[in-house]
Amino acid sequence: MAEKQKRFQLLQGNEACVEGALAAGMRFFAGYPITPSTEIAERSAVRLPQVGGKFMQMEDEIASIAAALGASVAGTKSMTATSGPGFSLKQENIGYATIAEIPIVIVDVMRSGPSTGLPTSPSQGDVMQAKWGTHGDHPVIAICPCSVQDTFNQTVRAFNLAERFRTPVILLMDEIVGHMREGCEIIPSDELEIHNRNTHMINSMPYAFGEGQYVPHMTSFGDGHLYNITGLFHDEAGFPTNDNRIAGAENDRIMKKIQIYKYSGILDYEEYQMEDADIGIVCYGGTTRAVREAVDEARDMGYNVGMFRPVTLWPFPEYELVSRARQLRRLIVVEHNYGQVLLTVEGIIKGDTKVEFIGKVNGTAISPTEIIKKIEEGDE
Repeated sequence: MAEKQKRFQLLQGNEACVEGALAAGMRFFAGYPITPSTEIAERSAVRLPQVGGKFMQMEDEIASIAAALGASVAGTKSMTATSGPGFSLKQENIGYATIAEIPIVIVDVMRSGPSTGLPTSPSQGDVMQAKWGTHGDHPVIAICPCSVQDTFNQTVRAFNLAERFRTPVILLMDEIVGHMREGCEIIPSDELEIHNRNTHMINSMPYAFGEGQYVPHMTSFGDGHLYNITGLFHDEAGFPTNDNRIAGAENDRIMKKIQIYKYSGILDYEEYQMEDADIGIVCYGGTTRAVREAVDEARDMGYNVGMFRPVTLWPFPEYELVSRARQLRRLIVVEHNYGQVLLTVEGIIKGDTKVEFIGKVNGTAISPTEIIKKIEEGDE
């Protein structure tokens, strides 16, 4: 019998991810070791058997997500985890999960690169890959935690969103957050809001949905219902179709089930000291603490600086940022890449506010001092 887990533990972000997944009901994990996400697989291998779950180390990243998708279709909440190169390999099956509407959580602990790059160094280089990595028009939910506790909490939310909307959800961590170690409260499942998929099929059809609804119910594969799964556009029974009307309606529905419910638990963001700010800093994930400290220091120096952090990176909180930007004279984007979120911010601000950038890709972390220097230089 496994020892009762202590409510407060000293954990890495990667370890907190596993605990959050277990609290959300994950009972299957398939993965392949890859730095800096390996601790997720290691802890899953230890913890899943303790709660009656299954861990599988697969031969590669493609097999890992395929196994996790199979387990999800069979009715088990499932997760896989990887880092940059492995995330690239998973993209085709992420698209498959999207069109087949299979709930799954994919954790990407971002590293510096391309290719092997700097496997143990800070980076946020997969931001656009998370949005556009798989082919075709598709909805995306990508969540960026910024601390160990936030990783636990956001992993639970990732599972809830995956199950609620029958869609893959990407937990877009980075090396800083994954390897950060700090205290974390392991909140028991009975104290959390847990969403489980609706398994009651409408008219015994796996892709049928009620009037005014966008998410089909999902019974477990093999329980006696007729259930076909394909990566092609399909009818309500899951069988492929070349009917343009059906194909168009299906793709519209898959997109709309995220767009329409964007403000029903999908979108999340954090503001810090933004009420009277005239200089705003946009950040996410592992850059958050440096920005928060820089905001405090800059305010001590007399600058009215605030922080805007998308927690849900995709879909991006566009309206919320634009609303805040109207009061700003400067907006600084801080990220560990060459400007991936910067492109989005520039696109939605459209020249109304001066947009500046701090980026770093050499394997070191952006410091509060560098952010303060940027604030001072812009006001000289």
